[in-house]
Amino acid sequence: MNGALALVTGATGMIGRAIGLALREAGAEVVLHGGRDPGRAAALARETGAETIAGDLTRPEAVDAARARVARSGRLDVLTLGSGIYDRSEDPAVLERMLAANVLGPYALLRALLPFLVAARGQVVFLNSTQGLAASRGVGQYAATQHAMRAVADSLREEVNEQGVRVLSLFLGRTAGNLQRAIFAMEGRPYAPERLIQPGDVAEAVLAMLRLPRTVEATQLVLRPMQKT
Repeated sequence: MNGALALVTGATGMIGRAIGLALREAGAEVVLHGGRDPGRAAALARETGAETIAGDLTRPEAVDAARARVARSGRLDVLTLGSGIYDRSEDPAVLERMLAANVLGPYALLRALLPFLVAARGQVVFLNSTQGLAASRGVGQYAATQHAMRAVADSLREEVNEQGVRVLSLFLGRTAGNLQRAIFAMEGRPYAPERLIQPGDVAEAVLAMLRLPRTVEATQLVLRPMQKT
């Protein structure tokens, strides 16, 4: 990772933050995307000492700003796509919001930055959910967005492998953090974070995938808690 430029989305969440810090410790220059709230992005910069940018990726100007930041460096070696929202609903308007945040925004960013990744023979990491492999009851809307991103990753892999770009997919089960705390509360169950995947575990897995020899590509790494909740 020495000298590599990495852009990490979803960095205000515990998973994205852990990945960004792990990449920096490994020697990469890291830019953390702090979501749509400039205040949260500024707080993230103060807490981590890392460079942060903010913006709603569903809006073209935010994608343009991210592209301009990468263009200043002239290359992009690692892009991790882990931003998005979670909800449970049968309301089509909620599905529309999730599709915008979980699919359209990340897709627009990916396409804007792809020329830099191709030029650097870089790597893209899709942080997906196990719901993107098999949907559970009650989460059809969210699972649909994860299935969509799985399709984006699989198609992209076929498009860019021959150009030297590696596309890595990680499917996560329940991982400790504020989102899972809210989900457990929604389900009326006690929250025991020590029984879940830890954000640092995910960061270690991402680094391991990125460090694999270029003769191999991790297309479907699944992590789940060893202790069942």
